[in-house]
Amino acid sequence: MAQSDVPLPSPSEDGTLSSRRELSPRAVIVGLLVAAFVGASYPYVVLKIGFGPNVSVVSAFFGYLILTVIGVVATRLSRKDHLSNRFEMNMVQTAGTAGAQAGFMCVVLAAFDMLAARPELGFSLNPSALDIFLWLSFAGCLGVLLAVPLRRHYIDEENLTFADGVAAGETLVVLDERGASGRRRLRMLGIGGLFSAIVTWFRDGIPAIIPGATHFGAWGAKLNVGLSWSLLEIGSGLLVGLRITLSMAVGMALGWMFLPPYLTAEGWIPAQTFSEVLRWTMWPATGMMVAGGLTALALKWRLVLKTFQQLRISGDATANDFPIRWVIIAAPVFAVLLVAQQYHALHVPIWLSVVAILVSIPLMLVGTRVLGETNWAPISALSNMVQAIFAALAPGNVAVNMVASGMSGTVAANGEHLMQDYKAGKIIGSNNRSLTWMQLIATPVGALAVALVYPILRSQYGIGAERYGLDPSRVGDGAAGLSSPISVKWAGFAEVLSTGLDALPPFSFQALLIGVAIGIVLTLAEKRFGRYLPSATGIGLGMLIPAQHVLPMVIGGLIQWVWSRTRPEQEAELNTPLASGFIVGEAMLALIIPLLFFFGILSRGG
Repeated sequence: MAQSDVPLPSPSEDGTLSSRRELSPRAVIVGLLVAAFVGASYPYVVLKIGFGPNVSVVSAFFGYLILTVIGVVATRLSRKDHLSNRFEMNMVQTAGTAGAQAGFMCVVLAAFDMLAARPELGFSLNPSALDIFLWLSFAGCLGVLLAVPLRRHYIDEENLTFADGVAAGETLVVLDERGASGRRRLRMLGIGGLFSAIVTWFRDGIPAIIPGATHFGAWGAKLNVGLSWSLLEIGSGLLVGLRITLSMAVGMALGWMFLPPYLTAEGWIPAQTFSEVLRWTMWPATGMMVAGGLTALALKWRLVLKTFQQLRISGDATANDFPIRWVIIAAPVFAVLLVAQQYHALHVPIWLSVVAILVSIPLMLVGTRVLGETNWAPISALSNMVQAIFAALAPGNVAVNMVASGMSGTVAANGEHLMQDYKAGKIIGSNNRSLTWMQLIATPVGALAVALVYPILRSQYGIGAERYGLDPSRVGDGAAGLSSPISVKWAGFAEVLSTGLDALPPFSFQALLIGVAIGIVLTLAEKRFGRYLPSATGIGLGMLIPAQHVLPMVIGGLIQWVWSRTRPEQEAELNTPLASGFIVGEAMLALIIPLLFFFGILSRGG
């Protein structure tokens, strides 16, 4: 069903902080513990499996289980009602999301180490644990603050899907719901979650009898064209709907089927491989997404202006939104701290850090829209664009290129994922100011966990031993090394750009301009023909991510469309919990299985 059709329960209170337990001491404490756990475990998971699994729903389950146990015990001991509620559980979910976002940025730290292993590049950055903590904390909190004024536009006015936020909010609603409808929705959530967990276990665990993906021949294996066996991706398609998933299919066909033979025939890429094709197609795809996102924002400039005008300037305790006055005061403070820290610890000139912060704002605007429509955050693709900008501003300076792009990506990513929390909060009726405070409190905790754990992982496993030529002496216990494809791509692109913009593939800049033009035209036409035209955001993302991940989302979109027309009432009630169950089951197992291998509980060789 369309996201606008999701039944959103109204809060039973007036939204004030004093009317209910929400940002309570127990919710904050449990939230910070979950943020620390997720922030500590996420780097291994991301570097091992190559992507960041959904943690919103996992954190929501943690909040439900831990707070329920605490509430039951406290109630029995005092004989007073100390049972937890969905609002406190959502605080824990928000904290876990913040910890995961800090953990995900380990991909930049891994790219640092890959480049440091190439002495000919002159890259010598080796930030200490304190440097990592301060860098991720300042950039993350700045991203959260800069995103606060965007909530009304993306969540209320545009009402974008933000499928992970919907899954987290729906999970908490179903777990807390009563009545016949609640039982049906809970049953569907459980069925979806159990089935998804089973598929994930036999795909990623032991015995691994389900393939990760089925490729369409040898050519498809080289380009990752096939079908990924992921119910999480099907669930995402169920939530975002047919128009967006078909738009992604158009981009998939263009980027991974039509263009590769043409590009090799013209000599613009040396071979039809995933990395070579992506190095070229990322430019028109990113241009389309950037132009589409900014044009959509510009078309609603009156609403954006009204949003800023309506934000509360005072510190009124009854305000539902985080006061803009605090944003105006705190954001520059974090920006100054970030600039100073990068200057003293990471040796980035002040003016370049300022430029990187300014660049991160449009990245956030575009990334938030892409994430809201498609449930994919294009952090690496947009950061690659920042790398190209800094290749022109600081030619040959690989360190500045990496730090600036990593910082911009961190700022933008934290803002983007705050919208997921706002979406979940809207579904259950949370106070937006409480959500923002929880995110700000939990971000440094996640950053600290990453700062402490990442050096241990690097020492134990090494980074990229087989995939990026790392000196074997740096690899503990002869392990193969940890490095996600994102890290390899980030480091590799910096290496390519170290010789200047001339290293870009032929005609990629012209393709970027064509992508910008298409993005503008499609977005302008959406106002009148939106139902019949593909989304510029969806096309661009379909050209970026592997085709094997697009097809399951298309299948989910088709299922939702057929279901909504054959059994509309049933689809309206059960589509969201089923999709959420698919996301919950795979997300939890995608986090748990690598940790079981890490602690030796599972072993491929056993």
